[in-house]
This record gives sequence, C-alpha cells and structure tokens, in this order.
Amino acid sequence: MAKTGIKCFYGVLRMIFSQIFDMINSGIVILDRDLKVVKWNRWMENYSKIPANDVIGKSIIEFYPNLDNAKFKRNVKSVLAFGNFSFFSQKLHKYIFPFKALNTLGVKFDYMQQNCTMGPIRGENNSIEYIYIMVQDVTEVAAYEQKLIEMNIKDGLTGAYNRRYFETRIKEEFARHKRYSRPFSIIMQDIDYFKKVNDTYGHQAGDFILTSFSSSVAGRIRNVDILARYGGEEFCCLLPETNLKSAKLVAEHVRHLVEQSIYKFKNLELKITVSQGVAELNPEMSSHEIMLKRADDALYEAKKTGRNKVIGWEEKNQNT
Repeated sequence: MAKTGIKCFYGVLRMIFSQIFDMINSGIVILDRDLKVVKWNRWMENYSKIPANDVIGKSIIEFYPNLDNAKFKRNVKSVLAFGNFSFFSQKLHKYIFPFKALNTLGVKFDYMQQNCTMGPIRGENNSIEYIYIMVQDVTEVAAYEQKLIEMNIKDGLTGAYNRRYFETRIKEEFARHKRYSRPFSIIMQDIDYFKKVNDTYGHQAGDFILTSFSSSVAGRIRNVDILARYGGEEFCCLLPETNLKSAKLVAEHVRHLVEQSIYKFKNLELKITVSQGVAELNPEMSSHEIMLKRADDALYEAKKTGRNKVIGWEEKNQNT
C-alpha cells in the first residue's frame, strides 16, 4: 500500500475510533504516566460536568483529590510497571469518580455506584505509554440488590425488620454476650386492644396504626438497635449494650410517646396504648429462647395488670 494510502487508512481508523470513543455508554479516561489526562470522552463530560478541554493536559488528581491515595497509586504503578489490569468493584469501592447518582429507585446513594477497570495502553515498541480507566454506572443494579436485601429482611407493611432477621440478630447478640459478657436487653411490645381498631375502623386503619407505631418506635431507638415486627400487632426491640434499667427507660419513653400521640387516619383521630415486657440477658438464661420467654412473660404481666405499662423481668419474677 502506498504511503498516501496508508496515511488515509489510518486517518479513517482514527475517525471511527474517535466516534466510538464518544458514543460508548461508559466513561473512558486515558492518562499519561504522570497521571495527566490525555483523553476524556463525552460520557465523562456529561456526568462530571467538566468539558474535555478543561481537563486535558492536567493531572486527574487536581480534579479528583480522592484519587490521591496509596491504593489507587499502587494500582497505577502495577499497570505501568507490569501491564496488569485492576478492577475496582462497586461492592468494595462504591465509586472512583464522585458523580451524581441517577436511577437510584429510591435507594439513598451518596454518589453514582461504579465498576471501574484500569489497564495499560502500549505504544509502537510495545512499551506502556498510557493507562486507561473505564467507568460503568451500576447504580440501578446496586439499587435493585439493596431492595432485594431489604425485602428479605424487612416487613413489607411497616418497614420494621421481620421476625426471621430478628432471630438471626438475637442469636448473634447472644453469642457475643457469651464471648464478651456485654449487656443486652429486649423489649416485647403489644399494641393494646388492636383488634378493636380493626373491627371498628377497618383493616386499612389497622395497617395505618401498625405503620405509625413502628415509625414512632424507630424514631425513639438508636441506629444500632433493631426493631422487628414479631407477628400481628406484636413488635420486639433488640438493644445491644443496654442493661435492664436503661431498656425499661427506653420502653417507658415509647409508652409515653404512644399514649400522647394522636394518629390521624382520613377523618379519624385514633389513640392507642402499648404494653411492654423487658428482659436483660443474665447467666440464668442459657439460650436466647429463654430470654424471649422472659420478655414475653413480662409482657403478659403488663397486659394482665392493666395494660399501657412497662414490666421488667427481674429476679423477683422468678419467685412469683
């Protein structure tokens, strides 16, 4: 092929690759050995809001200081020295470039979730002259995964954790107590006369009360605590690092809050109360099932003696 033909052939190739480079639905960045941007495709322009002309010729670190870390630089060094490929998975890294998250399906993400690949680009003499970073937006996939996880561990109506998840967590907490002797308590809760709500105002009103009660309790406990719907109108709180005295105080706050609240459903103003039984794990309890039974016994005592009260399972209960 004549020189002019070869030149024309490579010119066409450059034009084709340039168009593909800008049309591809992924971010592509090409860096030189000093981490200066050589190429910045249209996808990167759109999501970074930084035009290619503003970033090309400048260090990527200047625009993204979060990349100025030992792990990223170690991967760059490995690519440049040995021609290795590096993968930055969303599950481990979440993202490399902090772009605005879209298509989150209602799941809260700080930034777009990304899978990123880094690899070498070689020159004519097979030496590594550049590195590329390819960025894939996997926010929607991550959101679906997060929703599936939540569906598996949460109650669909109230948003509280489900009983299966609660039982997993109480087993873990029980094992942790055996190793480290750290305190933990549980609160069994039962909405008083809930059947009357359903019978008088209908099941939609009953569902509203369950959801509202769950939200009230969730707003009163710590992030480390677990609130679960144990069954029907019965809920259970798991409180790590909490002794009986403190757990009873939490339960009393919940009792007071629920008693004082007016739950507005359509044109109705509904009031409810809650009975609660509290138990702290102690050496007498050889299993988590016994602990649950003690809390349930205390709840039964609260209901039997007038409802709308908190009863703790304590030593004196053993003698009654």
